[in-house]
Amino acid sequence: MRLGLALGGGGVRGLAHVAVLEALDTAGVRPVAIAGTSMGAIVGALYANGRSGRDIRRLIRARAMPLDASWRRLVRRRAALAVWLRAIRPDVRRGGLLRADRVLGLLAEEIRAETFEELAIPLRVVAADFWAAEAVVFESGPLLPALQASMAVPGVLSPVEHAGRVLVDGGVVNLVPYDLLFDRCDRILAVHVGGGRRPPHGRRSPAMLEAVLGAFDISHGAILAEKMRVRSPDLLVTFGLRDIPMFDFTRIPEVLRRAAVTADVVRTALETWMRDALPPS
Repeated sequence: MRLGLALGGGGVRGLAHVAVLEALDTAGVRPVAIAGTSMGAIVGALYANGRSGRDIRRLIRARAMPLDASWRRLVRRRAALAVWLRAIRPDVRRGGLLRADRVLGLLAEEIRAETFEELAIPLRVVAADFWAAEAVVFESGPLLPALQASMAVPGVLSPVEHAGRVLVDGGVVNLVPYDLLFDRCDRILAVHVGGGRRPPHGRRSPAMLEAVLGAFDISHGAILAEKMRVRSPDLLVTFGLRDIPMFDFTRIPEVLRRAAVTADVVRTALETWMRDALPPS
């Protein structure tokens, strides 16, 4: 079975991909190719570079700052806190509230490969050309600029200038890029970390940033639904995490906990596919 894995974007919600990677590891299934957008591209790069799902979970948990953490606990983890504070320094002059390179550095420093060619599993990364209004797919050459561009959410993370283009978040054009895998895989597992929407308790009108990011969620979902009507993957796993703001990194433990439940769907599908792939006795 030649399995392709597509990991969608979604900010902190994209860390839910870890549960899917752990399911693959448990089943002993190794994708022959990965496609990722935004946080899905970063997690996909870590996995393609040889990290196990469990290793990536440990890495994420080491960076997480719990919402209910006591001051004493925060002091003990001051190194991790300092990294996050450096990442969220405003960068308004370059068109974003956050610096894409600093945010990326939280996880990308663990990616040992410098180029796509060094990865153990072929990876395709999606970004969008802001001025040409078209998708840009990276699969060779330097890895870091591709990952930076893929997660540069307009108005929140700074655009990335690379090879004469101004690049922004790939979710603008292809949130869950499973269509990039049809040419090399016979089974495709796609993971969407959005899904589900409800107003916070006691409040119906969103705050400004929440409204902007929520609008992205709506447009991303509409594009994905249209693409699904044309051709769908063998399995689309949807994590209902839209109630978690894209950049609320205090809720990483919640993301990981809720993802573990949905990952059971992946385990069941893998068992079926592996059974079907066996030669008749």
